[in-house]
Amino acid sequence: MTGHWSTSLLRRWVLVALCVLVLPTAGHALTREQALALSKGENEERIAALQASLARGDEGLAAFVQAMLDDGVKLAGDRVFVVRDGKAVDAATGAEAPLPEGAEDLVNSNQMRRELEGALAALKLFSPDLAERRAAIQSLKDDADEARLPLIEKALAAEADTALKAQLSQVRAAILVSGNDPARRMEAARALADSLTPATKTLILERLKPAAEGGEPDADIRSQLGIALSAIDARLAWGERLGVLFTGLSLGSILLLVALGLAITYGLMGVINMAHGELMMIGAYATYLVQNLFKAFLPGWFDAYVIVAIPASFLAAALVGAALERSVIRWLYGRPLETLLATWGISLVLMQGVRSIFGAQNVQVENPAWLSGGVQAMSNLTLPFNRIAIIVFALLVLGGVAALIARTRLGLFVRGVTQNRRMAACMGVNTARVDTYAFALGSGIAGLAGCALSQVGNVGPDLGQGYIVDSFMVVVLGGVGQLAGTVYAALGLGVLNKLLEGWQGAVLAKIMVLVFIVIFIQKRPQGIFAMKGRSAEA
Repeated sequence: MTGHWSTSLLRRWVLVALCVLVLPTAGHALTREQALALSKGENEERIAALQASLARGDEGLAAFVQAMLDDGVKLAGDRVFVVRDGKAVDAATGAEAPLPEGAEDLVNSNQMRRELEGALAALKLFSPDLAERRAAIQSLKDDADEARLPLIEKALAAEADTALKAQLSQVRAAILVSGNDPARRMEAARALADSLTPATKTLILERLKPAAEGGEPDADIRSQLGIALSAIDARLAWGERLGVLFTGLSLGSILLLVALGLAITYGLMGVINMAHGELMMIGAYATYLVQNLFKAFLPGWFDAYVIVAIPASFLAAALVGAALERSVIRWLYGRPLETLLATWGISLVLMQGVRSIFGAQNVQVENPAWLSGGVQAMSNLTLPFNRIAIIVFALLVLGGVAALIARTRLGLFVRGVTQNRRMAACMGVNTARVDTYAFALGSGIAGLAGCALSQVGNVGPDLGQGYIVDSFMVVVLGGVGQLAGTVYAALGLGVLNKLLEGWQGAVLAKIMVLVFIVIFIQKRPQGIFAMKGRSAEA
């Protein structure tokens, strides 16, 4: 632990040294008086000394600020020492010196530490590392201070990256808009119109308060701030719209995964399987077990557990589905009401079995590191990696199912049995075995849906209950037996549901979607896509 701390500290000192080397116009060394002013006195006096040193660009300031943050500064009378790796050096000269008896630790209040952290972030604007400069600009956006304006303007003049230069310009404008010079405030108000961040909108709203409450007193500047606010609102509105669209596609991809298995068991085989949600639950718990096995026996490979959990969840749900088909459902083909009641009873048995084994409480499935975080698409729009992965996974599963149904021997048999069971049997097809394979396939896909759902929420015995009705609606709306219709219906219902949620709330949105589906089925009973071809039994 000590070695890790020393390595981390060494890296920080190297970074500070680089910052100091590239700091422009750093013509002043950190004198003994300056070091003492930064270290001794009241908070207000030390903060004023820090801001003055920042404005001058004093050489050695970054290293000294980092030492204060690391609690490596000691005071002995009027002398200031920096202790590194057990050795004391004079803060002004940098020469090694014996630490006097009775030297006291420098104590920084929370206010002072915030000022020091802000100062260090400002100094990192000159780092040769692009990521360090980006992080420093982001930190300054959240803590804009007029005292750092000279340093920001120097960094703006030295910045070569176009994107970071634009961000620095916005930080500068955010500082100037609250300044004392009306001309510079007007310049800043015009520049703020190009900002895309909610923080800038908050700043403008603060400036648009009545003058008596500290807002902008100049009418022309207030008018320009209003124009800037309208421009920012328009840009942020696009971020919100795209966010709703992405959330809808994410929900639609989950519905697609859930409904794909049902499209086989119900759409192709005609089995109303009310236990479909519990097969999803089995896939989710299989993922949970694989996660725990990796934690216990392969902790170094934990981030790869999802790769193993995908086939495990498919096999677990497929085996349970095959067992259900061979033991119960095979006797109920052509009897939809009995099938519905039987599978509903099976769903209750499966839920209670899971409660007995794993408990009634939800269990947590952790995201691997590569599925954590997200992509910052816009200032007010972040696309989570786990949601992106589910969309891609749903498309891959869809492609695999379509290829299996259309281009494999099993798919040919499934289509043949679906269209004309008696003729397929006369041609030598083992229809009972095909039924088992098809039901196991649909159940396995439900297990894959459970694996995907485990990455966006907790796993519990009631996991499947929230999706069974929606998945039936997707299959019926898309057209019984039509995979293309299932895709259109799932994505369409996902986006429609999220649009209506933003307008009327979650409960009314569900009701409105259900009413829409009822009206649609009344007008077009065969769904979006009708089953093509004729049955010899018709």
